Amino acid sequence: MNKILVVSYSQSGQLNEIVNRFLKPFDPSSIEHLTVQPQKLFPFPWTSDVFFDTMPETVLEEPILLADINPQQDKYSLIILAYQPWFLSPSLPISSLLQQEKFRQIISNTPVVTLIGGRNMWLNAQESVKKHIKAAGGTLVANIPFMDRTSNLVSAVTILHWMLTGRKDRKWGIFPLPGVSDKDIESATGFGKMVRNALDNKDFSGLQKTILSSGLIEIPTDILFIEQRAKKIFYLWANLIKKKGTTPQKRKKLVGLFKYYLLIALFMVAPVLLFVYNLLIAPFTKSAIEKKKEYFCGLDLKE
Repeated sequence: MNKILVVSYSQSGQLNEIVNRFLKPFDPSSIEHLTVQPQKLFPFPWTSDVFFDTMPETVLEEPILLADINPQQDKYSLIILAYQPWFLSPSLPISSLLQQEKFRQIISNTPVVTLIGGRNMWLNAQESVKKHIKAAGGTLVANIPFMDRTSNLVSAVTILHWMLTGRKDRKWGIFPLPGVSDKDIESATGFGKMVRNALDNKDFSGLQKTILSSGLIEIPTDILFIEQRAKKIFYLWANLIKKKGTTPQKRKKLVGLFKYYLLIALFMVAPVLLFVYNLLIAPFTKSAIEKKKEYFCGLDLKE
């Protein structure tokens, strides 16, 4: 019988909902589900200070201590890795796990499916996860992102409301509900059937193409534009804070500057840049844009 290892880290519980829906087509007796837990827990709801202070180590992927996970087997027929992006990077617990030699040995020579649950930006995080899987000798056979489909600015407002209050309701009674929609979460069951069929047939070669043919996975051009530029800026801030934030007071001041930079960039600078981009550049570079989207929707890793 096929043995499946599911590894996940979810703060709000939304990713757990996605995983549970995804696993419905599988025989429960074939599934081993391990939850990643940092030794020092991250709060939910977040406080603003803790959230932004987590950025440098997350972007630089500096491993943190995790509670031991003890898989029942050394090898599995399939590994399902479910994670959230933080600051355009895999969440710190997941990037830490992917750097553990014990877990890398389990991934080696094993097909891996990644499930992502987040606001709307997952491209850079998945590039990093691809690199970790390849370095461990695993084979990425599918990637299925579940994102908030509202506009970038609206989702930023709603996710901050949810993240900082713990309430998944309509901010001021007028904004949409935050997070991945119930309809998209329910669609995870269909994707689970696709993966189950590939596993039963022992053939993952066309799985990602089948997943994409559903039409449910898309990369908005605005998000592609932002992601291609923002990660470099995050690296600059992360390195600055690590280098100059040599005391708690200095670090707090630099993290505060990053916080206000990010909010200004998100709500004031980005809309202007996107307007210019969509007006003057995007209409004339459609072919290049589509090639980039095709790459990020796929499984290959740029050398």
